[in-house]
Amino acid sequence: MKHRAFVFGLVIIAVVFAVDQWTKQLAIDGLSNPHRVIEVTPFMNFLLAWNSGVSFGLFQGQAPWVMILATAAITVGFLIWMWRTRDRLLGIALALVVGGAVGNLVDRLRHGAVTDFIDMHVAGYHWPVFNIADSAITIGAVLLLIDSLFGGKKSSR
Repeated sequence: MKHRAFVFGLVIIAVVFAVDQWTKQLAIDGLSNPHRVIEVTPFMNFLLAWNSGVSFGLFQGQAPWVMILATAAITVGFLIWMWRTRDRLLGIALALVVGGAVGNLVDRLRHGAVTDFIDMHVAGYHWPVFNIADSAITIGAVLLLIDSLFGGKKSSR
């Protein structure tokens, strides 16, 4: 049973990774030459941005190998956690985080920065530009929080 849940998690990782890389390539191809902004809705644009930091542009200017090693180490840790868990929600949460992390890691290896292209805005405020991998990581983190608060089956020992 545990291994079936892990395989399901690997499928989630593969889907997140594939959709992330596909949409990033579409963004690079469609938004870079000439550089342009596509208005999708009154509150969302597509525009190409390169993020050499982590989420929301934090730690920009850090040596790329530091970001690559940190992401790889965290990803391996989450994969081990995913292998050991029997909880379905926790497994899905970890798979979403890993899928997104691997997508952004591949960008760092290929381009030296993460490809971002989704620009959300309202009333003059712009959320930092993000991508599908960032969305998966955020959803996974929210599910991890929900699991930690309301998981119920866990022992405190």
